Amino acid sequence: MLARYFPAGSGEPVDVIATASSASQVRNVLAGTSGVASVTPPVTRNGRSFLAATMTPSPDSPAAYTLVDQIRTEVHAIPGAQAKVGGGTAINADVETAAAHDRDLLIPLILGVVLVILGVLLRAIVAPLMLVATVVLSFASALGISSLFFKHVFGFAGADTSVPLFVFVFLVALGIDYNIFLMTRVREEAHRAGTRRGAVSGLAATGGVITSAGLVLAGTFAMLSTLPLVEFTEIGFAVALGVLLDTIIVRSVLVTALTLDIGRYVWWPSSLAQRRDPVLAASPESSAVPDGT
Repeated sequence: MLARYFPAGSGEPVDVIATASSASQVRNVLAGTSGVASVTPPVTRNGRSFLAATMTPSPDSPAAYTLVDQIRTEVHAIPGAQAKVGGGTAINADVETAAAHDRDLLIPLILGVVLVILGVLLRAIVAPLMLVATVVLSFASALGISSLFFKHVFGFAGADTSVPLFVFVFLVALGIDYNIFLMTRVREEAHRAGTRRGAVSGLAATGGVITSAGLVLAGTFAMLSTLPLVEFTEIGFAVALGVLLDTIIVRSVLVTALTLDIGRYVWWPSSLAQRRDPVLAASPESSAVPDGT
């Protein structure tokens, strides 16, 4: 239908459907909107009229999305028009808005639930906050590095709007699993030998398992990149990269280093935070040095 009204090479159309009685008024409003190059005559059927307005901004640009919102505001204000605005740019704008809403809602909710679970499991506040922060850092690093590869290596036009949320969910789920494996073992060792030795012993006991599992998962998600869909390629690459960063750098180096730096206070406010390292407490000179300094 659109081929009958749009000349070759015209801009991106915005489709508007309204009641037949308000078609002329809707057309006048569209024609008077800044950024609209032309409006087709209304096509009426079964009491509804179809109009298509050609926009001057580039399709799927911020200016085009702003113009779609402006058109919707103006045609919705026409009494009795019952106007609906659609088209490719309008659909993409709605998808981006929905994706942003989901990210803003789900990411804080997921982090809050994970924080509570870690707090109950480790019976502490500092350790869960530290672990959640490392997971967020791992996610941000993976997303940032992946975006560079998408643009400069793979030549993708951009990332799909669903990619950040999917990557976040996968990396948080996997990262928290590895955190639980490591820190529960560190806590067990800390009861026997203190936090410093517990951190080293826990890493030695779980590091090989965590790294092996990470390599397997990274390889599995990397296989998504072989599918002929850009969205799956982006998700597979970003998750695989995030898993490698998480297992090799964050879990093996960063979490252990932070635990050693914070010392026994990582278990605050549990009773374990009040216990000095048994090794340091063995001699009068060393007992004067607080654990974690």
